[in-house]
This record gives sequence, C-alpha cells and structure tokens, in this order.
Amino acid sequence: MSDTLLKTEDHSRDSAGMRYIYPVMSRRAGGISIGINLNPNNACNWRCVYCQVPDLQRGGPPPLDLRLLEQELSGFLDSAQRGDFIAQRVPEGVQLVDVAFSGNGEPTSAPEFLQSVELVQRVLVTHNLTGKLILRLITNGSLMDRRSVQQGVAALGRAPGEVWFKLDASSATGLARINNTRARPDLVARRLAICAELAPTWVQTCLFRMDQASMDDAELAAYLQLLAPLAKRLKGVHLYSLARPSQQKEAPRLERLDTNDLETVAVKIRALGLTVSVSP
Repeated sequence: MSDTLLKTEDHSRDSAGMRYIYPVMSRRAGGISIGINLNPNNACNWRCVYCQVPDLQRGGPPPLDLRLLEQELSGFLDSAQRGDFIAQRVPEGVQLVDVAFSGNGEPTSAPEFLQSVELVQRVLVTHNLTGKLILRLITNGSLMDRRSVQQGVAALGRAPGEVWFKLDASSATGLARINNTRARPDLVARRLAICAELAPTWVQTCLFRMDQASMDDAELAAYLQLLAPLAKRLKGVHLYSLARPSQQKEAPRLERLDTNDLETVAVKIRALGLTVSVSP
C-alpha cells in the first residue's frame, strides 16, 4: 500500500492496490471514505459528462468475487484499526467515516448487490464497527425499480445506512445532456420516492458550467418542482461542483462553480424546507 497522504483531488480506485476496496478523502462525507468498487471494469449504464472514470464504457460489472471482496475489506479494516493505515495515509485529525458503495459505475447494476450489502454488514459486525462507520450507497437510482435492488437498499437502511441519490437535472433534455440517459423525469421522481421509503436518502447534485452556462431558470424550476413533493421524505441535498478533472470528451467544456454560485441555488432549495450542504 502506498504511503502517500490521501487528498480530495485524487480518488484513485487503485490507491490501496486492491480490486474492490479503495480509500478516499471525501469532501461530502467529511473524512476518509472506504470505497467499494463493484464495477472494476469501468462500466456504467449512464455516462455523466463530469465523470472522472477513465475509459468509461456502457454496461454492467463482471461477476463479483465475494470472497475476495470480504478478504480485502476485512484486511483493510484490520490495518486501519491497528493504526498502520492511519499513520501512513491519513492527514492528522481526519477519521474514517463511512463504507460507501460507489466506484467506477452504478453499484446496483451488480447482480450480487444485495449479497454485497449483507457481506459488508457482517464484516462491520466482526470488527465492532456497526454504527461507528456509516454504510452508504452512491447511486444514480436508475435500477431502483428492481426488487433485488430494493432489497439491497432496505438492508442498507437497516444497517443503519443511507443513500446518496444522483439528481443533476430534472428535465428530459437536462438528463440527456448531463447524464447521457433517456430517463424520464417522472420515473426519476418515482425511483427517488421508492428509495426514500427504503432508506434515509440524500439527493446529490453536481452543478457546473457547460459551455460557460450553468443550470438555467427552466431547469432549476423543474428541479425544484421534482423535489417539492418529496421534501418531507428526504434527509436533504448535497450540492457540489467539480473537484477533479472529468475524463470524458466534454471535459474542456466544463467549468467549476464557486461557493457563491452554489449558495444561490441552495437558498431556493432550502425554501422547500430541505437541509442543504454545499461543497464547492
């Protein structure tokens, strides 16, 4: 394992030299996140223009080696609890905060998603970390209609854990432009509602300028209209911008927003009664 300190600008998936486990310094989580990459083949069913995954392709993951996943997670936690990892890789005062299903594609596209959630829960129990590290799912929500995915999300909610549900746009045009998906806004809203019933759910929204233009008034209105009926059922909204360079063809067209830009949108979301955290 490298002895280089983790930083928010680098979320390398091979930072620990493992297939499925990778630690990162997370702005939104507020510490060190133990990432679980169920898509090591860099395949996803969406292609977001800001995605930092190199050589991204459409598709799903290969079959998971659940035994290897368990070995890697358990071994990593052993190192963290002994202090080896903390001493070598973590800036002073920063703590481990969560275990997050994220990685190089949509985690719920793995047929073994439910088994993976149950596996992580067992490992956390073995290491006496249940309730000490939050179990999180970072998802585009596109497969939330599947019963197996719902079972996995429900299990994660009982862990206890929570979901961060991607919502970068709320019009068909915006979803196609930013996420390269044909998802309909009404289906996105339905899937978000399902998710919120199964586990505590935060919406996560990446805002940026594309071709020097940020979210326009019509798109913002559609976004607020989608959120409003669900406001009382959601934990809140994570607003953030670009921290690392996109690896997609649109990269030269993208520009990071600053705190003031994000706060302008945050004020309107808070007016719905939602908690909003801002990470420029």
